[in-house]
Amino acid sequence: MDRHFGMHEQQRTSGAPGLDFETWETTRLKPSNTMPFLERMREDINSILERDPAARSKLEILTCYPGLWAVWYHRVSHALWKSRIRLLARILSQVSRFFTGVDIHPGALLGRRLFIDHATGVVIGETAIVGDDVTLYQGVTLGGTGKGHGKRHPTLCDGVFVGNNANILGNITVGANSRVGAGSVVLADVPPNSTVVGVPAHIVYRNGERILITDPHDIKDPLSDALIALAARVDELEKRLLPAQEPCAEPFAAEEADRTAYREELDRESYFVSMGEGI
Repeated sequence: MDRHFGMHEQQRTSGAPGLDFETWETTRLKPSNTMPFLERMREDINSILERDPAARSKLEILTCYPGLWAVWYHRVSHALWKSRIRLLARILSQVSRFFTGVDIHPGALLGRRLFIDHATGVVIGETAIVGDDVTLYQGVTLGGTGKGHGKRHPTLCDGVFVGNNANILGNITVGANSRVGAGSVVLADVPPNSTVVGVPAHIVYRNGERILITDPHDIKDPLSDALIALAARVDELEKRLLPAQEPCAEPFAAEEADRTAYREELDRESYFVSMGEGI
């Protein structure tokens, strides 16, 4: 199905937690080439056969993968949506939801070789954009925030992997080849080649290198301020009660030592550990 994304990732001066004041280059989402429907179907099946070790044959994929059916349903409903047959498009999307457990708005733009594994509970909003070779697991939500019109759902660039029950909310961009850990809630842009985890999500790997966060403010968790204030208060009380003793160690010093030891252990066992996998 011929369509053009026509969107760019914006160059950011701030964004995902732990990467304030960093920038990355703009990346243009590639347009899909015109391809006959049956060829697209064959490409989808071959893609799943390559990416899913549980897939044993093309017949099994054709008959037992509801995520694949959902993508095919969407191609028809999206064509109806572009032809301004909006009600029929929405009805077809609800039929797809009934049979597959996947709710894709017919206005969403999906790239080639999208793999929705296990399928159940996946929601993709009206203005969401999904690039090529993206993998979504069960329970993923590409949702909007607020009631505003216009672009209000996320953009996933090529090669993005999203773990089960992750929520990516708002008009944000997840850069190419990035990974979102299971159960994460992503509320800010993610640069390319990164791994994010947590609620709210923060970057733990970028370009294959571990990102250590020593300042709780970088996680942007509402509880961070309370923890920092509590640690400072304890430090103040210790200084008042024990003035003769040496000053207490810096807050989070023990945690930083644990992180350093953990990183050294990972370096020693790098043969057995693949960074960013297993989420």
